[in-house]
Amino acid sequence: AAMTRSEIKTLPLSPRTGLVARLAHVISQAMTRHRDRKALSQLDPHLLRDIGLSPDEAKSEAAKPFWHA
Repeated sequence: AAMTRSEIKTLPLSPRTGLVARLAHVISQAMTRHRDRKALSQLDPHLLRDIGLSPDEAKSEAAKPFWHA
């Protein structure tokens, strides 16, 4: 017999669902780091001073690969 929608919604999530959610979260974080570092690399020195970074610190942060936190 087919299950109703309400019966399907109450089924426990499989371990695979948790893995997919974690993977999506990790990918989202990596994309955010990449975008933020790219933006940081394009800031003018006076804007870097406003956020408390030197040009060298910004360059160092922007040079990190997206998978490094």
